[in-house]
Amino acid sequence: MKTICIFLAVIFAGLSAFAFDIESEAFIQKGYIPDRYTCDSKDLSPELTWSDVPSGAKSLALICDDPDAPFTTWVHWLLINIPTDYKKLSEGISVQDLKDAGIVLGKNDFGKLAYGGPCPPKGKPHRYFFKLYALDTTLSLPEGFSKDQVIKAIQGHIIAETKIIGLYQRK
Repeated sequence: MKTICIFLAVIFAGLSAFAFDIESEAFIQKGYIPDRYTCDSKDLSPELTWSDVPSGAKSLALICDDPDAPFTTWVHWLLINIPTDYKKLSEGISVQDLKDAGIVLGKNDFGKLAYGGPCPPKGKPHRYFFKLYALDTTLSLPEGFSKDQVIKAIQGHIIAETKIIGLYQRK
């Protein structure tokens, strides 16, 4: 009975019964990220796909970071104003392809507007969070924005969020 009540509450609240979800062909949830997506090889961005974007969303934002980095959380990729009709980011997507789609890029902690793959110091595995946010607005941040700027800008505008976590370790 409790399950039926929760299901009905979701329907009556006007929410989708489906979950906003992100995944990758490159790695599974909490699985290891292959070398080709890291600084130890080609440093390509992994393919990311998502489904069930909430109907009220006007744009998507992506933050990829490593909370296990020494001293501070290390930012690997920042994207805002991803169109809601996009369903994936292709492997190795170029900065120009992102810009051509109207996506605005932030500056990562490598000092670049592009994806910067895992590159941890030798030792224990690090976790890499690919967090996707469905927003009720588009953002007015300039190219090169920081993670702090996007976090502040999305406050009060998040409809839904999802994430996939990959691991990487250098020995």
